[in-house]
Amino acid sequence: MLADQLIRRGHTVSLFAAPSSDERFNIEHLDVGQFESSTASRRDVGALPEEWMREHHAYLKLMLMLIKDGQDRFDIVHNNSLHHLPVAMAGALPVPMVSTLHTPPLAWLESAITVNTGNIAFTSVSRYTAKAWAHVTPSRTILNGVDTNLWKAGPGGSAAVWTGRLVPEKAPHFAVLAARKAGMSLRLAGARLDSNYFEHVLAPLLGDGIEYVGHLCQQELVTLVGESAVALVSPAWDEPFGLVAAEAMACGTPVAAFARGALPEIVGRVAGRLATPDDVGSLAEATIDARRIDRTKVRAYAVEQLGVDPMVDGYQRLYKSEIEGPTR
Repeated sequence: MLADQLIRRGHTVSLFAAPSSDERFNIEHLDVGQFESSTASRRDVGALPEEWMREHHAYLKLMLMLIKDGQDRFDIVHNNSLHHLPVAMAGALPVPMVSTLHTPPLAWLESAITVNTGNIAFTSVSRYTAKAWAHVTPSRTILNGVDTNLWKAGPGGSAAVWTGRLVPEKAPHFAVLAARKAGMSLRLAGARLDSNYFEHVLAPLLGDGIEYVGHLCQQELVTLVGESAVALVSPAWDEPFGLVAAEAMACGTPVAAFARGALPEIVGRVAGRLATPDDVGSLAEATIDARRIDRTKVRAYAVEQLGVDPMVDGYQRLYKSEIEGPTR
C-alpha cells in the first residue's frame, strides 16, 4: 500500500519482495531458494535450518547489490523487513535508510542495531512500539495506515465480528466468551494456523450463535466487518499496532478491545471502548457500550487518524529530511 501511494504521488519505487508478490509493482524478487548446504556442513550439530540460510543469503545478496549500485539507482532505502542484515549492513550503503520497527524487540534486530554505524532513521508503528524499543534506539512514530477507500463504511448489523489469525496469542476464545456474556452472536474469520488450538479450544465453543466463517479474501472481510455491529479485539499479547481494529473502524464498525499494547492509542473513545486485559466480563461490557457509538463518527475518526494519507505524508517528510540531511 505504501509503494502504491508513493507511485501515485510521482515517486519511482522499486519493491524488493518474495516471489509471488503483487506484480503491479516493479518487483525485484528476493530469491529465498538459491542456497543448499553441503552434506559435510549438515553434519554440524549447530547448523542453522536451511530456510534460515536461504533467507540470509537472499538479504545478503540484496544488501551487496545496494552497496554496489544503490547510489546510481536510489535516493533512499526503506526497510520493512524483520531481518537483521539490512540494519547491520546499513553503514555500508551509499544512501540513507529508513527502517520501520513493526514488532516488539527481537534479539537479532537488537544486535544489528547495536553494531550498526550507518545513517538509519528508525520509525515505529505506534508510540507503544517506540517505547518498547527505546532501550535500543530512539524512533519516530508513524502510525500504520489503512486504505479507507477499500475498507468502506458498512451498514452495520446485529452480530459482532472477530478477525485475525486463529492462534492462542490472538485469543479469539476470549471474544467468544465475551460475546456470549453480552448476549450477542459472533462471526469469526481468519486462518487456522494452530490446528491444536482450533480443535481443542475454539471449536468446542462454536455453535449457538457463534460461527466460524472461514479464511476470507480481503473484499469478503470488508463486507463482513462492515455488516457487523461491533468488532472484538481480544489479544493475549501486547499488540504492536492492531491493524484489525483500524480496519474495523474504517468500516464504521466500533471496536471493543483489551487495553493491551498499542490498542489504547489506536482505539480512541470516539471509535471504541477498552476493556481490562484477559477479563471476559470487562470485554462484554465494552462490547455492549461500543455498539452504541455513532458509526459515522467511527468512520470519520479512522479516515482522519488512521488513513493512508497521514502515514504516507509522514514517511514522505522523513524521506525528504534524510535525503537532504546536513551530511548529504
